Amino acid sequence: MSAVIHYLAATAMNPLLDFSGLPRYAEIRPEHVSPAVDQLLAENRALVERQLSVAPLWDDFVAPMDDANERLSRAWGQVSHLHSVLDSPELREAYNENLPKITQYYAELGQHEGLFKQYKALAAAPEFARLSAPRRKVIDNELRDFHLGGADLADARKPRFMDIQEELAKLSAKFEENLLDATRAWSKLIEDEAELAGVPDDARAMFKEMAEADGSLVNTPGWKLNLQAPSFMPILQYGENRALREEMYRAYTTRASEFGAPELDNTALIARILELRQEAAKMLGFASYAQVSLEPKMADNPAEVLDFLNELAVRARPYAERDMAELRDYAAKELSLPDLQAWDVAYASEKLREARYAFSENEVKQYFPEPKVLAGLFRVAETLYGLAIVPDVAPLWHEDVRFYAINDRAGRLVGQFYLDLHARDSKRGGAWMDDAITRRQTESGIQTPVAYLNCNFTRSVGGKPALLTHDDVITLFHEFGHGLHHLLTQVEDLGVSGISGVEWDAVELPSQFMENFCWEWDVVKHMAAHVDTGAPLPKDLFDKMLAAKNFQAGMQTLRQIEFSLFDMHLHYDLAPGQTALGLLNELRRQIAVVIPPDYNRFPNNFSHIFAGGYAAGYYSYKWAEVLSADAYSLFEEEAGSHVGGVLNPEVGHRFWSEILAQGGSRPALESFKAFRGREPAIDALLRHNGMA
Repeated sequence: MSAVIHYLAATAMNPLLDFSGLPRYAEIRPEHVSPAVDQLLAENRALVERQLSVAPLWDDFVAPMDDANERLSRAWGQVSHLHSVLDSPELREAYNENLPKITQYYAELGQHEGLFKQYKALAAAPEFARLSAPRRKVIDNELRDFHLGGADLADARKPRFMDIQEELAKLSAKFEENLLDATRAWSKLIEDEAELAGVPDDARAMFKEMAEADGSLVNTPGWKLNLQAPSFMPILQYGENRALREEMYRAYTTRASEFGAPELDNTALIARILELRQEAAKMLGFASYAQVSLEPKMADNPAEVLDFLNELAVRARPYAERDMAELRDYAAKELSLPDLQAWDVAYASEKLREARYAFSENEVKQYFPEPKVLAGLFRVAETLYGLAIVPDVAPLWHEDVRFYAINDRAGRLVGQFYLDLHARDSKRGGAWMDDAITRRQTESGIQTPVAYLNCNFTRSVGGKPALLTHDDVITLFHEFGHGLHHLLTQVEDLGVSGISGVEWDAVELPSQFMENFCWEWDVVKHMAAHVDTGAPLPKDLFDKMLAAKNFQAGMQTLRQIEFSLFDMHLHYDLAPGQTALGLLNELRRQIAVVIPPDYNRFPNNFSHIFAGGYAAGYYSYKWAEVLSADAYSLFEEEAGSHVGGVLNPEVGHRFWSEILAQGGSRPALESFKAFRGREPAIDALLRHNGMA
């Protein structure tokens, strides 16, 4: 009884130790982090020692380990999430103080010979054949991960492998922090509005509010610019001031490099990260880190990935060359830009789009106020899967955040999600989804899943709703697709529920699948209304958008292939003495049609592969796009025979049951074939991108 009272008291004082429901974000403080981490690590290490002597059975051995590690994962997940969306010096200090402890613990688990023996004994026991398919998959994954975690290493080599994991975790965190700080460090105050010629009114209003908010204005007008996407993109896309475009382009592409504050330079971190990854790979018996990365993925080896990317590059390059030739010709003849540079590309492209298709992105944006878009997004999921998405209540970390519940037809709770859509200084860039709570069976019943959906869109300005570009709409659908993958799982075992255990090069399938609906009139007309008048999106404007759908698709495809090839070669066959920047420049000379200036330091802010989970895996976006386009083509094929067109609940239910519901409980290729009835084909991807 005293232990129970002690636990309840600790929980009441420390919200990170409360796992009874949703995270208590309104109460979490930096000083809660270390006590919670220390207590959970001590409890888990004590459990590990006890588990070495229990029978290697699921209920006796695996389930208690799952329970303990989930508690740690949920507590640390809340800290990591806040570090990403509401960073502060105090929180960063607490995060960095505890990151080595977390890393060390998981490294200990990964190379724990006693636990490894227990899992091997379970896999060899008669009970293994009687386990459900998802549980057998969990065990198989664990055995694979023990090998990748160094459990096979000689005892004398394990400490060095653990040191590598700890240092890599610190370096990755530092990489992301440097990028955030470098982004925050740059700003520019514009005192003459003429310098903002061409920039849309809503962007100018945002710049003025930013200047007012930080006290830059005294009694004079002013507009503040920064390097967050809502500020950076309007200048590059619409700004007529070429010198300002170049200034912002240079500031953005040299973030966290030798051109800024020395303490924020990521160059040395990149070299060290690559060195350590390669050392760890060789210790495990692999020739390269790329091979380690591919062990839990669909692709078998780096050569297969490179062949896929190079074949796609061959298909895309003629279209990219045509796109670039047209752009250069237009820029020279119509914009007096005979020497088109990297900082001119977005501006010239927008002008060419307007001339060719008679509409602008800014015109389209007026029809996508955020509340209307959200209603249209939810309608797609509700129609396809028979769900209801309703506002819900939860403790939040920022006033901009909203919280929703997903219920089924019977009113039962399926899952919940946080929506954090707007950019701010304390939030890392980009868009991402993460899991807060994962669906599983517990003693008290089914634990419903909870997800985080994060973007960096423009906030509302001047009392009007926030406006989204159509690209923003696509991004929102993409992240919501990830969210549905996590939230609509029907698997009840933690290790393969939702997005857990899904091959990394297949995890983008549900997200990229959702993007397709952004090009369907029967979908778009329900989520578009003019912000001022409420008028519906004109069909002829949508037709122009559709006609422009594949505008510069060749260039965009080749750019993604460039990044994917860079990532794979970097981790597979980087030449001795060659730097990351040197490799990228060499690849650009071979395949790129847009060559940036020499000062461009893209590797220094490529957080996907140096601070995220995409190392030797960035190709996943294109790999999964083959799967997503082919999956969506079934909705297209069935659209003609259904009154709702592509919003076909019958096909939607099949997609849910065969792909979303399965999580990582079976290989992604099996799930795809169960849905599509055959192996994936590249035809739909090429057709969707106008490259058939």
